[in-house]
Amino acid sequence: MPPGITTLAADAPELSAANTGFMLICSALVMLMTPALAFFYGGMVRVKSTLNMLMMSFISLGIVTVLWVLYGFSLAFGTDVGSVIGWSSDFVGLSGIGVTELWDGYTIPVYVFAVFQMMFAILTPALISGALADRVKFTSWALFIALWVTVVYFPVAHWVWGAGGWLFEMGVIDFAGGTAVHINAGAAALGVILVIGKRVGFKKDPMRPHSLPLVMLGAALLWFGWFGFNAGSWLGNDDGVGAVMFVNTQVATGAAVLGWLAYEKIRHGSFTTLGAASGAVAGLVAITPAGGAVSPLGAIAIGVIAGVLCAMAVGLKYKFGYDDSLDVVGVHLVGGVLGSLLVGFFATGGVQSDAKGLFYGGGLEQLGKQAVGVFAVLAYSLVVSAALAFVLDRTIGMRVSEDDEVSGIDQVEHAETAYDFSGAGGGSASRTTTAPGATAAPTNKKVDA
Repeated sequence: MPPGITTLAADAPELSAANTGFMLICSALVMLMTPALAFFYGGMVRVKSTLNMLMMSFISLGIVTVLWVLYGFSLAFGTDVGSVIGWSSDFVGLSGIGVTELWDGYTIPVYVFAVFQMMFAILTPALISGALADRVKFTSWALFIALWVTVVYFPVAHWVWGAGGWLFEMGVIDFAGGTAVHINAGAAALGVILVIGKRVGFKKDPMRPHSLPLVMLGAALLWFGWFGFNAGSWLGNDDGVGAVMFVNTQVATGAAVLGWLAYEKIRHGSFTTLGAASGAVAGLVAITPAGGAVSPLGAIAIGVIAGVLCAMAVGLKYKFGYDDSLDVVGVHLVGGVLGSLLVGFFATGGVQSDAKGLFYGGGLEQLGKQAVGVFAVLAYSLVVSAALAFVLDRTIGMRVSEDDEVSGIDQVEHAETAYDFSGAGGGSASRTTTAPGATAAPTNKKVDA
């Protein structure tokens, strides 16, 4: 994603209504990805955790929106301080920005850039939630989001995309979030689950998705929203780079679906809907950092590689014993690492920049830069996220009780259930249909599904 660049006054761009409208549409598409993720994750959990999974994504829309306005945009995209963080008082509260003030070097208003980036900041912590399904207190999760975006996401966004950020200045290519979003979220997920431990019944009880149609709906909406996520990250539509990214997003995702399903058929003997949906997400993740640097043929290669290797990676949790509930590590961390590193092989030097990968005569230079970006973000996010989870766990507690986890986190944390199996109507535990003068029957029965 291009940061602001300095231009001479005589060459200063003018506001483009076309680019501004395009970016507002892209911002709306990226916003859609958070509820789409909620549906995707919500269908993958058991019945008793459905609402909690939806809420773990939706709460990010509230918390991160407010923090982004108060100080997040300033920390991520303000004037560089030591190559590690930004700060601009005019960005605090978005109070010192003119209505038609342009983002430096571009034809869109600062407000449009700020809201587009806000949607990225909202989505990233929501991605983490899939690893923590069934067992985390909602209050603790909300506090974790607030702390995590402040000390992890905002600084990392500045490293990768902010003018003066050390990874940007090094020349690390991350078109739309392979490091800042997916590696960041995947490493954070791993750090937290190493602290809070496994679900009750992990490796023993069946924990199958309760609604595969909901999973497919979520995956389809994610795929749709991802065009705004990726193509919009060029911040305009004047030179064709965004169009290449749009094409590569579609191509890599389709290839990843085929790669995942082929592996699944060979390994397990079936083509599953869950595999198709997961393959699509793996392809979307992998092309996110790379799509502005590679050709459509390179996008096919990246998609197939991501589909196969992410399908293999989701089984690592059983081998190593960490309980990544919905495979955030296997898909987002592994997919983000693959996409970021494969830039060093498939970059053509003819799209977003002149940087070339190994297969196009560029040697190992770009691969080395990509590796630095990958492992710097991975290590920082893993360590700091684990530390945050440890502090919260030792103070207010991160997990619900074992009894509450077994009986159902939806009832405990939200006083509701996703589905009314009694046929009596009403999902809220606070509602009653008891006739006047009658004795109400107990309403706290829970379905352990």
